[in-house]
Amino acid sequence: MRHASLPVSGCGSENFNMKRTITTLLVAGTFGSAAVLGTAYFGLVNVGADDPHFPAVHSFLAMARDRSIEVRARDIEVPDLKNAALIKAGAGNYNAMCIGCHLAPGVGQTELSQALYPSPPDLTKVGVGGDPAAAFWTIKHGIKATGMPAWGKSMGDEYIWGIVAFLNQLPQINPEQYKALVATSGGHKHGGGESDMHNHEGQHGVSSRAEHGDHDEAADDDHAQAAHDHGTAPAGSAQAADHHGDHNAAEAHSDPHPASSPKTHVHKDGKEHTHAN
Repeated sequence: MRHASLPVSGCGSENFNMKRTITTLLVAGTFGSAAVLGTAYFGLVNVGADDPHFPAVHSFLAMARDRSIEVRARDIEVPDLKNAALIKAGAGNYNAMCIGCHLAPGVGQTELSQALYPSPPDLTKVGVGGDPAAAFWTIKHGIKATGMPAWGKSMGDEYIWGIVAFLNQLPQINPEQYKALVATSGGHKHGGGESDMHNHEGQHGVSSRAEHGDHDEAADDDHAQAAHDHGTAPAGSAQAADHHGDHNAAEAHSDPHPASSPKTHVHKDGKEHTHAN
């Protein structure tokens, strides 16, 4: 009696092929990782902001950014963005903190907006981009390696919502309306920690003093202080020079020993002044 022969199983062959595929992938992954690390280590990656990412890299980073913000902003509750007081307060803070990068109605490209990479969005056109919660999260937490600061470190949530409320209106605002809102806003106020380092008000014509005016005023204050230290009224540079000459002459008359050591005194501003014999 003959036994029917059993078919030869292909399991062994399939297992071998699977192992070979896995091994190939592991080897390729190892060499790929080594190549990436080597490229970075030897400085072949150009991190200059004037050298854009490759399109594929840019698309990947943009996708990662958008998904990260979307996931983290999904449970944020949005207040009433039509509140007039909220919009007005947001106008002042936006003008002081944001227009250098994100522009304003009637304001063209700035040094910052042209120099940063990725290029900051023109918020006069996109506003909150249809997602106020995402805009709030971005302003509060910032975005790594983009130049977007985490304003939540110095600004309370209510003030951030003010900026979001203002951004929600910004695409519909013309330059005159923008200036009027900023003028009545109270300026740069968000509960403490404000500074003038990023204040662009004078630069864009919505402040009562231009930047060079502030500089001149500060210089006048220095002259006034110096004049006060000498017991005279504030004067221009020519008058100040005459005053110093008179002061030196008076000392020469009153000093019976003109060959003695020079007289030195210190102004209140900390600057030392020496009168030569």
